[in-house]
Amino acid sequence: MNKIWLSSPHLSGHEQKYVQEAFAANWIAPLGPNVDGFEQDLCRYTGTAHAAALSSGTAALHLALVMLGVGQNDVVLCQSFTFAASANPIVYQGAVPVFVDSEPETWNIGPNALETAIKAEKAKGKKVKAVIAVHLYGMPAKMHEIQELCRLHDIPLIEDAAEALGASYHGQKMGSFGLLNVLSFNGNKIITTSGGGALLSDNEAFIQKARFLATQARDNAPHYQHSEIGYNYRLSNICAGIGRGQMEVIDERVAQRRANFAFYSRELAASEGIRFQPEAEGSYSNRWLSCFIIDPLQTGGVTRENIRLALAAENIEARPLWKPMHLQPVFAGAPYYGGKVAEKLFQDGLCLPSGSNLTEEDLGRVVTCIKKGLQA
Repeated sequence: MNKIWLSSPHLSGHEQKYVQEAFAANWIAPLGPNVDGFEQDLCRYTGTAHAAALSSGTAALHLALVMLGVGQNDVVLCQSFTFAASANPIVYQGAVPVFVDSEPETWNIGPNALETAIKAEKAKGKKVKAVIAVHLYGMPAKMHEIQELCRLHDIPLIEDAAEALGASYHGQKMGSFGLLNVLSFNGNKIITTSGGGALLSDNEAFIQKARFLATQARDNAPHYQHSEIGYNYRLSNICAGIGRGQMEVIDERVAQRRANFAFYSRELAASEGIRFQPEAEGSYSNRWLSCFIIDPLQTGGVTRENIRLALAAENIEARPLWKPMHLQPVFAGAPYYGGKVAEKLFQDGLCLPSGSNLTEEDLGRVVTCIKKGLQA
């Protein structure tokens, strides 16, 4: 049987127009009209004033920390239940990652645990330099509560919307809530530039400085002169052309992913012990990945891993939910605040195939396999 992937790239055909224009103009080198246009597209779509197109979401998050002056031994609070790219740039800066548990309603950073972490670090005499909030699998975090906590304690908020382009919270697009906002266009994201990311902000000075640092911090001189350490983080004009074509179908891609989720929810509604990631009031998820948790107490002992292996046997890719950062060997000993929400989600949760190019036959294969696995 054909392989059913978790989340494969889905090209629209519009991309070729922009890429061909770059070839025709011989604008193959980094930067160019497609980069400028892609940045404008992102600003229009998210409602954010300024954007820098970069080589990855990780690069964007790294530059966000640089913009905020995060340095050696500074404290940065980060959602524990996330991909390592949300936390690694903290270490790039020599800072200390302090991890915070999730809450069960969205699976994202819990405002109560966040408040506890802020107060505890302050009690230690630590200055919290930033909070990183993530929208897992395209589900918006409780941004109004998180924003208010950051405002009360005068802490800059970085919004990691790498998985959430096209989602919104109380009518506002994700990627526009933080002082600095991060997007990813990796090959498995809801739109892709092959590999890439972006840093967005309403603060023009931040984005101008990020662009400068992302092009090796070359000073304005006829020769190569550098007064600061820079990075090779800019997105190429070719990759930006792919992104421009993808942006023309972003709303269609969101609709297709939400349709996948609706199919799974409907077809598995009668299955005992399965609970899908909830969508809180005011939230509109892009459903980048459709995810559920399995309760072995209700399934007769069938676990998440039993279902994953059953799918794999049918050539269907599925993936456990993220392993929390505070459980990762590389972050052993890092401070952690909260309970067991993230740990339980990792133990029992599974991501299902969710690509916008899946057919109804593909989705049916997945559901049939899950039902068989639950009856085993």
